[in-house]
Amino acid sequence: MADSEVLIAGAGPTGLILALWLTRLGVGVRIVDKEAEPGTTSRALVVHARTLELYRQAGLAGAVVENSLRFAAVNLWVRGKQVARVVLGEMGAGISPYPYVLIFPQDQHERFLIERLRDLGVEVERPLQLHSFDDRGDRVIARMKRPDGGEETCETAYLAGCDGAHSAVREALGTGFPGGTYEHLFYVADAQATGPLVNHELHVALDEADILAAFPLKGEDRVRLIGTVRQDAEHRNAALEWNDVSRGVIEYLGIDVKKVNWFSTYHVHHRVAAQFRAGRTFLLGDAAHIHSPVGGQGMNTGLGDAVNLAWKMAAVLRKRGNDRLLDTYEPERVAFAKRLVATTDRAFQLVTSTGGLAAFVRLHVVPLVLPTLFATNIMRRFMFRTLSQTAIEYRDSALSSGAAERVKAGDRLPWVKLEGAGNDSAASDNFAPLSSMDWQLHVYGESPHAVAQLCREKGIAFRAFAWRDAMRAAGLARNAVYLVRPDGYIGFADMAASAEALRRYIDTWQLRGTASA
Repeated sequence: MADSEVLIAGAGPTGLILALWLTRLGVGVRIVDKEAEPGTTSRALVVHARTLELYRQAGLAGAVVENSLRFAAVNLWVRGKQVARVVLGEMGAGISPYPYVLIFPQDQHERFLIERLRDLGVEVERPLQLHSFDDRGDRVIARMKRPDGGEETCETAYLAGCDGAHSAVREALGTGFPGGTYEHLFYVADAQATGPLVNHELHVALDEADILAAFPLKGEDRVRLIGTVRQDAEHRNAALEWNDVSRGVIEYLGIDVKKVNWFSTYHVHHRVAAQFRAGRTFLLGDAAHIHSPVGGQGMNTGLGDAVNLAWKMAAVLRKRGNDRLLDTYEPERVAFAKRLVATTDRAFQLVTSTGGLAAFVRLHVVPLVLPTLFATNIMRRFMFRTLSQTAIEYRDSALSSGAAERVKAGDRLPWVKLEGAGNDSAASDNFAPLSSMDWQLHVYGESPHAVAQLCREKGIAFRAFAWRDAMRAAGLARNAVYLVRPDGYIGFADMAASAEALRRYIDTWQLRGTASA
């Protein structure tokens, strides 16, 4: 096959979304995977609002929502007693066009993305395993093995390692993967079950030496169970089975497991790669960071990596931005990955630790504090912003410059529903224009003629929105300018709407849009 501009190793959700975005942006890709078939087990489950916002840009969100389960509540049980119920509903209303949490199992998710990529004329090549590569400075030479032992060589501008926690790309780079492993052995089981807790809600149960999370799945009597393996079975050499799991919590919660469709055991790790980039090679998703399953953040974080990198690669390859754009990938994404690992680590330690203090907090303090805490609207919205990843910001990035009112460069563009816009979905909100997947300038109110003229000169789409009170509530400033990146984050913001300042920013990064001049 012909060489490509970007070679993607690994066809999980991260690699597939990277391939989809690059292809939509006109970049030639090859995506390879060492496995003969896509995954058939539902590993990651949760799809958050920020992922759906990015999917909407690529025309994917509607189908994902349609094929997913929206679950309504999270329940906390301690020693068999229900101590809290947080009704999710649309707790992110006004924050995102997707103010809820979805369940979309990874095996279905991958098949969906593979089909969308096929629609664009790109097939995943499998089984084809990348085993070595050389960075020649101006290109990468990658060598891959076929099942018959034969070798194939690919010359590419960039190599993207999306090949999971045991990444061959990361190993070949010699990049460290510091972190640790939690002591307990956990299991995951997709099961057919009945009982009052199999009700399309999430249930988390804590006990002295046992935990259980029961995730809802679409369809009747289906549930994903995650818990701990019995201590006496943890160090057994033989393969573990369903009979080796701790049953105490399952039984006193009244979950009657009829059939186990899939069962596996695993250790939970928390690690962040020492670097996400080396020359023309990049690490994304689990190849770059792994952490506890608290909050369902893992897959969503990998998808964020993919979109962040895709538009920067496309801009450099198409001469619509200078090479320094790629320098911003690692600092933007590694900062979030480290924060995420630190916060999920603390939460996971609290839930799983056998230490006396952690057990006291888990069993006595949490039942007293949590119900009151999450009864407040402020805390519910804070929880949504955090878990949904709509609060991710890149304010410290070299690519971020300026501020206007509460919104600073590096922030995700605040979402504003445009009341009175009619039934035209293309004008329903200020996120609709982001489907161009290109730089665009937003003005909420009126803008100087010189700014509009500059946008025409640079091929950058100019979007002027009539002022509404909802814009002020979202933190936007009237008549300010916001230069929005292809991934929906603000690169440049200016209260004064200065055409000169905007030109300096555009010229610094050598930005060129694709809008008609």
